[in-house]
Amino acid sequence: MNSLYSMVIQWSEEDNCFVVFLPEFAGLVMQPCTDGNTYEEAAKHGQEAISSLIEWFQAEGKPLPAPKTMPQQPLSVA
Repeated sequence: MNSLYSMVIQWSEEDNCFVVFLPEFAGLVMQPCTDGNTYEEAAKHGQEAISSLIEWFQAEGKPLPAPKTMPQQPLSVA
């Protein structure tokens, strides 16, 4: 699993399935990158797409995009 890279999974009425976007690879590969009939299947296909992209970028000697991170918010206890 390549947990450094993010996925956005959402339902597509047009495609009648869950579609997967890879934000770090936007502008580098066509989006959405993959899909699935279930959320779980889309997530699995998304991880496979990330692995394939990493392998392809490395084989081509291209730099990988920097992983995007969300700022950490401290947990507050009420």
